[in-house]
Amino acid sequence: MSVHRVLVTGGSGFVGINLVQHFLDQGVEVVNADVRPSRNPAHASVWRETDLLDGAAVRAVVDELDPTHIVHLGARTDLRGTTLADYAVNYDGTRTVVDAARGRSSLERVVFASTRLVCRIGYIPRSDDDYAATTPYGESKIEAEKLVRASGLDVPWVIVRPTSIWGPWFEIPYRTFFDTIRKGRYVHPRGRQIRKSFGYVGNSVHQLDGLLRCDADLVHGKTFYLADDPPIEVLDMAQRIRRAFGAPPVRSVPVPVLRVLAKAGDAARAAGWAEPPLTSFRLDNLLTEMVFDVPLQEITGPPPHRLDDAIAETVRWIETHGSAPSAH
Repeated sequence: MSVHRVLVTGGSGFVGINLVQHFLDQGVEVVNADVRPSRNPAHASVWRETDLLDGAAVRAVVDELDPTHIVHLGARTDLRGTTLADYAVNYDGTRTVVDAARGRSSLERVVFASTRLVCRIGYIPRSDDDYAATTPYGESKIEAEKLVRASGLDVPWVIVRPTSIWGPWFEIPYRTFFDTIRKGRYVHPRGRQIRKSFGYVGNSVHQLDGLLRCDADLVHGKTFYLADDPPIEVLDMAQRIRRAFGAPPVRSVPVPVLRVLAKAGDAARAAGWAEPPLTSFRLDNLLTEMVFDVPLQEITGPPPHRLDDAIAETVRWIETHGSAPSAH
């Protein structure tokens, strides 16, 4: 299937910047609908300021482009919200995209981005609608998934759940992982081998592009995790990153010590520090294996970027772009 005109909501975010660049490189007409301008100044001409909670604004940008494909990435993705209503853009914004997509004769496919956090860390769902969220963010994405499935949308659609995606243009927390290793401050839980389904953003973009182009019967109405296969092992990846930076050796610390440090991070966050280096949530995330079945390679083909090459590209980007943006 050919891809002619793509609307990317949330194209100013991490994955969105990479996806927009991918289509620009291919010569595909692309528009980024986002309330914020892109951090990549080269994308200024394709940005349309769009509040996803404004149905008229969403319809206007859809009318302008008349897209053949939509990738809906726009969302609030941090974990600082305390209620479901804090993440209204995630489900009400999805509703405006669904409504704007109805009855479009040119539209051939819509990809909706959800999150692995529709289930708690370490929980492997038994079906697409088996949920076990523990955060308001995860709950908001459950509502968005349910809305899509119940929408009766008259065009092939697919839901994707990004896992832990990293690479150029990333921010907290995975940029922090790289920066901590670069500065020689990363400490690994002593004696722990931890496997994770991570995804390099270049491979995730390849998967998203493949989901737009493949036979609709292979994906319509289905849910897929975005991740590289095989999974990474955290210490092994940390060592590879260290070598790419020429950074000091990775140290190991007993888990009980890390738990004490995580409790201190919890207290700092309660006192107003938005992103302390370690919290109990992050430590539990680190210690828990997270491996998903990723059958996408059968549909979208092998990933184009190998792990060491992806790390090298990310290190080059960090060295070019300097310090990570701070959280407020």
